[in-house]
Amino acid sequence: MEMEKVKLLGTWPSPIVKRVVWALKLKGIEYEITYEDHANKSPQLLKYNPVYKKAPVLVHNEIPICDSLVILEYIDETWKDVSPFLPQDPLLRANERFWAKYGDEQVLPAVYGYFRKQGKDQEEARETTLAHLKRVEQLLNENNFLSGERVGFLDLAFGWLADYSRPLEVVSGVKLLDEDSFPKLCAWRDRFLEIPAVHESWPDQETLIARFQKSKQTLFG
Repeated sequence: MEMEKVKLLGTWPSPIVKRVVWALKLKGIEYEITYEDHANKSPQLLKYNPVYKKAPVLVHNEIPICDSLVILEYIDETWKDVSPFLPQDPLLRANERFWAKYGDEQVLPAVYGYFRKQGKDQEEARETTLAHLKRVEQLLNENNFLSGERVGFLDLAFGWLADYSRPLEVVSGVKLLDEDSFPKLCAWRDRFLEIPAVHESWPDQETLIARFQKSKQTLFG
């Protein structure tokens, strides 16, 4: 399959889109990225994702694949000989799929809600969020990464937590991850962000923080 026919429709600086970018870079796949504006959706986006009408969308040989976790699996299975993300064992694969879905359906909304809320509502959201993060922390055990001793599917799925946590803490003024409560997750975050494929696609933090500040009402209002 010809790598030059890989296109990605994304939005900046979405970490959900970046998990696909990280996967492509880790596999060494050449691709072309087009940045979309969800407030002004392009005909291309509507053509390739008529159901959800949002990014990311991977277009491989003019065939679109939607939903970031589905895209990760597609990339892994299509270029399976290079840096596999998912384990070969069916039970282990199912386990990683389960926790990735848990991350998107439970952890991500809880973290986002925690940063958005204020006062008593934020305190209640904090308890729920911390409980979710404790479960994620336990996944690490004694491993360096969520998928084991090297970066894998779960690390890409939870990459948003490493990518967004510090900038959101700066903009919102509230702390979420600290070394005392989450030593393993904090160490994982640092290791994950040092991976070349991740680090080189991580935007300048001052630029990211400034953008978050500008859209603070949208993010936290």
